[in-house]
Amino acid sequence: MMIPAAPTRRWLLGSAMAMAVPVRSRAQPMAERITPTLIAAAIKEGKVSHYTSDDLVQATAMAKAFEAKYPGIKFQLERTGAERVYQRVMQEYAANVHVADVVSSADLSFIVAWKGQGLLTRYMPEEAMGGPAEARDRDGFYLTDNFTLVVPGYNTRQVSAEQAPKTWMELLDPKWKGKMAKGHPGYSGTIMNGTYALANALGWDYFEKLGKQGVMQLQSAGDPPQRVAQGERAVMADCSENTAIRLIGNGAPLGIVYPPEGIPVVPIGTAIMAKPANPNAARLLVHFLSSREGQQLRAEYGSRTFHPDVTMSAGRKPTAAMKLLFNDPVALARDAEMVKKQYTRYFGT
Repeated sequence: MMIPAAPTRRWLLGSAMAMAVPVRSRAQPMAERITPTLIAAAIKEGKVSHYTSDDLVQATAMAKAFEAKYPGIKFQLERTGAERVYQRVMQEYAANVHVADVVSSADLSFIVAWKGQGLLTRYMPEEAMGGPAEARDRDGFYLTDNFTLVVPGYNTRQVSAEQAPKTWMELLDPKWKGKMAKGHPGYSGTIMNGTYALANALGWDYFEKLGKQGVMQLQSAGDPPQRVAQGERAVMADCSENTAIRLIGNGAPLGIVYPPEGIPVVPIGTAIMAKPANPNAARLLVHFLSSREGQQLRAEYGSRTFHPDVTMSAGRKPTAAMKLLFNDPVALARDAEMVKKQYTRYFGT
């Protein structure tokens, strides 16, 4: 397979659909176990590289916990937005360079397309088999080891709970003009998911009107809650729930809103690349990420998890009490360029 120097989403999706990946079975992926042999081989490699769009603080905590558990392995963390993760991996593979061992992305369409192109290693850790079938690829090429939600919110020192917007449409009230911050779908996979889901649920008219509200345009889904907590804006038009939860736990003056029109769900896909430099350490890492220990750590940093034995913090609103909005990753990959074009049309960036 020839990879262009500057591969686009359209090329990625088209080539993925044109290729078929041989699989052992479509019934149930094989559950792989951690063995002393695997651990020894991983320690011999001595390094693992993880490219991720996870919240930086959470990703750093996961890296430190992995190194503490396996002290012979150095963890190389590369954290950036989902779009940048995709671009970097594709540029490396186009140059026949294989730095990334494991990739985690808030834009699942990339993971799905890489599977179709044969750019992933088939490997399903035993720890991932305890959750629902929807939390893992049926052919065993990737897993959804956690998920977050796209939500709006506000600074509790500037806005009372009674005054705060309760719905997505209330963000269009003139009283919030010049007082909001939000992430960008051209950088953040989380915001791309949220934008696509809300455009389907509310129509592009919603974003056209929101674009006239003098919004402070930021990049990452983790930027709005930080800026709003600092008082630079009173309201966040969207953000990653896990970052907001973590900041609230640290005393930040933030309130989260769960709009009744629906809340976009952002699954975080994790996979081992097809040509990892450290294949055994890569396998060990996905075992750790999907283990109860790794999943509990994710929950402590605000993420939501499918693991049946993880304890969520008290006060978290259960997903069963929300109207959730899900995206089809193939449709998202198909329409992503259109989403960015429409967004730029309304927000000018």
